[in-house]
Amino acid sequence: MTDTTNSDATEPSALDEALAHAEAALDGQGSDDLSTVDALIAERDQWKDRAMRAAADADNTRRRAETQMNDARAYAIQRFAKDLLGVADTLERALQAAPKDADSQAAGLITGLELTQKSLLQAFEANGLKRVAPGLGEAFDPHLHQAMMEQPSTEAPGGTVIQTMQAGYELFGRTVRPAMVVVAAKGSGPQGHNPYGAAASASGAAFDGKA
Repeated sequence: MTDTTNSDATEPSALDEALAHAEAALDGQGSDDLSTVDALIAERDQWKDRAMRAAADADNTRRRAETQMNDARAYAIQRFAKDLLGVADTLERALQAAPKDADSQAAGLITGLELTQKSLLQAFEANGLKRVAPGLGEAFDPHLHQAMMEQPSTEAPGGTVIQTMQAGYELFGRTVRPAMVVVAAKGSGPQGHNPYGAAASASGAAFDGKA
């Protein structure tokens, strides 16, 4: 009787010990699994960072190569382009001086000059040489334009271009020759509406009609 009781008392403790060992083993295994996952995530982030840096370096290298290629190309044709600008200027002056009411023979010659100018400008643009000729009211750009004079204007606001005296040219974003322009003086432009209803008196002075 006594032996049976002692045997029953020891069996639960052995079972509890076995369960405890099993739980400890499971806990240890779970901790190892989490450590492995964390290591994989860290390694993934590291490789991702390296890939992004490599892509950025490749992009920077490509941009530098493009810039160097454009610089070399611009340097190679810049002197030749400057020499051809004189031809373009001569053609433009000839067309400006051509009579508007020319007879059929002269009209054919003028048409030929226009086609020649068009072909020359297309050849310029195909090689990166762009014509710069701002129109009335365009903003003055000191990088592309050279102000030859300043005068008041009722059509263009102050600081904008009134007229292009000589076209300029840029090559791959670099100014080969600035456009010579006339700039509107400060205070130029259409006169705005007077909110006070000022009117001119007989002497030429203005007075406030609502005072």
